[in-house]
Amino acid sequence: MKAVVFPGQGSQFSGMGRDLYEQQPTARQLFDQANDILGFRLTDIMFTGSDEDLRQTNVTQPAIFLHSVALAVSFPDLVPGMVAGHSLGEFSALVAAKVLKFEDALQLVAQRAKAMQAACEEQPGTMAAILGLDDEVVVRICQEISQNGDTVVAANFNCPGQLVISGTQQGIAIACEQMKAAGAKRALPLSVGGAFHSPLMQSAEAALARAIETTPFAAGICPVYQNVDAAPHRDPYEIRENLVRQLTAPVRWTQLIQQMAQDGATEFVECGPGKVLQGLVKKIAPQVAASSAV
Repeated sequence: MKAVVFPGQGSQFSGMGRDLYEQQPTARQLFDQANDILGFRLTDIMFTGSDEDLRQTNVTQPAIFLHSVALAVSFPDLVPGMVAGHSLGEFSALVAAKVLKFEDALQLVAQRAKAMQAACEEQPGTMAAILGLDDEVVVRICQEISQNGDTVVAANFNCPGQLVISGTQQGIAIACEQMKAAGAKRALPLSVGGAFHSPLMQSAEAALARAIETTPFAAGICPVYQNVDAAPHRDPYEIRENLVRQLTAPVRWTQLIQQMAQDGATEFVECGPGKVLQGLVKKIAPQVAASSAV
């Protein structure tokens, strides 16, 4: 069975989507529609903007979403038996599963980005990548630091031996030192704008919930494996609830890919900018095939 997966924030690059715009009429329509919906020319920033321009949350999230969906519609033979997306990529997955219409999903992504930016300014924080430690050790160290007053949580379970932690600036600094002392190969602070997938995103969660309440969701044409519980969902109510929870809950990508493989996925196709997800899939489930849509 074919599983299609969609990347999240961090996969952007200058020039992203330009080939699709120039060569695929169906994709071009989505790019032009996105500019109209957002009220600014996102495509100009995607095609010619600097890396710094593309790191702005209100640009990054809709840009990755747009590129991913435009790529998916450019390959009508890419019919998924199941879908998933890493963090932001879950919105692209919901469009592919026909749970959300493109225009509704784009507006939610834009509102999500705005809410997350506001939360970052209200509750400053950061993230760090931890390499070479067991999941249980990372979680334990984060819990111990949090009990002493600094919020730190395991935010992204990307693959065995590769986790991302999220929290306050001081908490992350303390955690990096303790992770290295516990045997981590590397503990790398990330250049991000905030503490995503942590309790510091609580205000963004509330704002996204209000936006989701007024957005129509349909039953999926295939299962959507969601980040918060690594389980398949088709029910619109469950999907809504999980999308809201995702902002403060960890991305359980390792468990999600394991579950998809267990449920019959034999081929994973990454649809969007970059090649990060197929690399993670190969580490999590080496028995399956993993490739890019292009």
